[in-house]
Amino acid sequence: MPVTFTFGEMLSARSVIGTTLAELGDEYPNLYVLTPDIGATLVEFRDAFPDRFVDVGLAEQACVGIASGLAYDGNIPVVSGMLPFLSMRALEQVRTDVCYPNLPVKIIGTHGGLVGNGGSTHYAVEDLTLMGALTNMTVTSIGDPAMVGEVIRQSMTMQGPIYIRLAVGKKDKVLYEPGEHEVRIGKGIVAREGTDATIFTHGTTVAQALDAADQLASEGHSVRVVDMWTLKPIDEELVLRSAAETGGRFVVLEDHLAYGGLATRIADVVADNGVHLSGFERLGIPQVYAGFGEDEQLRDKHGYGLADTVAALRRVIAAS
Repeated sequence: MPVTFTFGEMLSARSVIGTTLAELGDEYPNLYVLTPDIGATLVEFRDAFPDRFVDVGLAEQACVGIASGLAYDGNIPVVSGMLPFLSMRALEQVRTDVCYPNLPVKIIGTHGGLVGNGGSTHYAVEDLTLMGALTNMTVTSIGDPAMVGEVIRQSMTMQGPIYIRLAVGKKDKVLYEPGEHEVRIGKGIVAREGTDATIFTHGTTVAQALDAADQLASEGHSVRVVDMWTLKPIDEELVLRSAAETGGRFVVLEDHLAYGGLATRIADVVADNGVHLSGFERLGIPQVYAGFGEDEQLRDKHGYGLADTVAALRRVIAAS
């Protein structure tokens, strides 16, 4: 019997990856799974399909290069590892070997943002800027672990590459009731309706944005929360509709550098369409190396924790 999960429970995104890939291995006989020595949660696929499982050791560039070769031969390669290294150490291979020929390589990884307490070398905080700049690359950042399996399934029929960003992936909160929202690559999710302001977010900070909206509701304000889990292509229609329906008051919250990620992409949509906003604030990591600490502690330190989010929403609402 399939295991189901409900709103509010904790779930390992890594286990969802492993289970989903093992299921898809039967459906897609040309599915290969590769890892740079980060394969502990891929054992189900490895045991079921040992001839289609490749562990290259700590060599991200080689892993991406082999994946591109498999794709050239008509296969569907999935690369699973740690995003700080897949997005930076293997950037040239992703750009030239995968994106240039527009190959269907799936890059799935953990440690997106300030998670894991590993210090600046182990934080992926520039990754959405880097991956978003690559031609042909679809870029996602998933907060609800229950969504991961559906996104992987949809990616199987994509023609080009996709980047799937997760947090540590060991214990993540299920954000949505099963079937509550349509999950479709390229479309955002309105996690909470509101009329006074919109907060856009993705990944680990979706739960924080919902908490901030709850606090504003207790003060008599209605805040829309948009889980913009696909950053590229961005859901332009949802951005423009939110500007019209929430008074042009935007806050963007993300566990990434404040410039170059989701806030920059939303600002581009607004500017390109000549939309006037009455308030716009971006909350994210400033131009610093964040240092060691738990993720919530570091968010507070660098100005995008829960209290900072609530304060930003109050400011954009008051400024209109």
